[in-house]
Amino acid sequence: MSSFLVAYDIVEAKRRVQVAKLVYGYALGGQKSALEVPVTFSEIKVIADELIDTIDSNTDKVNIIKVADEAILLGTATQIEYEEGMILL
Repeated sequence: MSSFLVAYDIVEAKRRVQVAKLVYGYALGGQKSALEVPVTFSEIKVIADELIDTIDSNTDKVNIIKVADEAILLGTATQIEYEEGMILL
């Protein structure tokens, strides 16, 4: 399991809602359009494929960035340990 940062800038509101629903379905949390997504490499590929089908490649931008295994945490940030099957509320 790896963590990825999925950050997006979607021009049209309807597509932005679709992208948000898709990414938030996998996310631990984040800040509006930048979300931490703890998934396997095969799952991030599925997410990327769905995003490709959703966005307008002429106007929208999505960055998927693998987070380093050892995060640099500043201020009150804490590492969330995620285990397969865990449900976070």
